Amino acid sequence: MRVLGIDPGLTRCGMGVVEGSVGRPLHLVDVNVLRTSADLPVAQRLVTIEKGIDAWLDEHAPDAVAVERVFARSDSSTIMGTAQASGIALVVAARRGLPVATHTPSEVKAAVSGSGRAGKAQVGAMVTRILRLDAPPKPADAADALALAITHIWRGGAQARIEAAVAAARSRS
Repeated sequence: MRVLGIDPGLTRCGMGVVEGSVGRPLHLVDVNVLRTSADLPVAQRLVTIEKGIDAWLDEHAPDAVAVERVFARSDSSTIMGTAQASGIALVVAARRGLPVATHTPSEVKAAVSGSGRAGKAQVGAMVTRILRLDAPPKPADAADALALAITHIWRGGAQARIEAAVAAARSRS
């Protein structure tokens, strides 16, 4: 399975593609950060993010897309931009008919490090180890995007099977 992980942000949007399956070594395909200037109007920044995600989907042809679920942080000034970038990511993937999943930050941290309270450095170190990289991906948005893709490969398939079973049970009753 090839998964595009997206750590949404209006200034920095982390993008990471990981390939592999549960119980097998995972492989880094590509990682980068889409950047937009705070000097541009928000609408133009969102168009830049949309075009960037579209280009990544064209180039890497993922089987699924995993996006960080937006949550209310203490820094409310970034919530709106993060939510807008997240919405763009969800729409771009859904428009192509790709399976899209969202994962909370604590779910991602727990999946890659064993602790839902892991810090950025610990997540970066575990991504480096899991993907057998020489150094942690920089900036943290890049490492977070890879962590999202890893989480989806490890947990997303099982979650999709559970949801399908629940839906089938509901349709029978």
